[in-house]
Amino acid sequence: MKVDINCDMGESFGLYQLGNDEEMMKYISSVNIACGFHAGDPSVMRRTVQLAKQYGVSVGAHPGFPDLLGFGRRYMNCTPEEIQDYVIYQIGALREFANIYGVEINHCKPHGALYIAAMEDEKIARPLLEAIAQINDQMIVYALNNSAVVMVADQMGIPVAKEVYSDREHKNNGFNVLTRFGPTIQDFEAAAARVVRMVKNGKVITNTGEDIDIQADTVCIHGDTPGAPQLARAIFAALAENGIEIVAR
Repeated sequence: MKVDINCDMGESFGLYQLGNDEEMMKYISSVNIACGFHAGDPSVMRRTVQLAKQYGVSVGAHPGFPDLLGFGRRYMNCTPEEIQDYVIYQIGALREFANIYGVEINHCKPHGALYIAAMEDEKIARPLLEAIAQINDQMIVYALNNSAVVMVADQMGIPVAKEVYSDREHKNNGFNVLTRFGPTIQDFEAAAARVVRMVKNGKVITNTGEDIDIQADTVCIHGDTPGAPQLARAIFAALAENGIEIVAR
């Protein structure tokens, strides 16, 4: 078996440092790089692309709402045209840093409130996907199981990787529970075992105790989760013990 492990990172900004990006690179196969709207800045973007190339990690864009103060986790009421422009602008900025280092933008994973809004609402999913298709209609989009993004992407012929979470709870519909601040994980081995079960058995216990079916093409670890490197190491080891290879989509 194979699975992609992705991480949201490159989210430091100016004097503010968030996460341990280089340590995380050792345990993942794909990186979602913040593009300056919710977090990140030009120097951080360049450095994160450089690290991804150094560690052989696949590069993806992580565009969000223009909301530095709220870390992109607050919903903004935007027109379809604004959503398209925001996404194109951010992917374009990251693409130029990728070009400098000779790497491709392999995928796009929206961030925070933009991500959840697109998953829930076709009217947001469609302009998001249209923006991506204008850049590269074969760019992989990371999306939640049973989401509007999966439905619209299938209609448009855009490839999708169905995403699950190592450090967030899932709802009964397969969606993740969005929080403004990352949870504190008490038991990294238990969290890793949960990931293995999602990948190997396609099952997860939800936040209400239901045992649901879920498809895990890619597993997210947030770079800002407290103890993210320890969690990544535990997942890396647990997957290896179960004969599951970590590879980019």
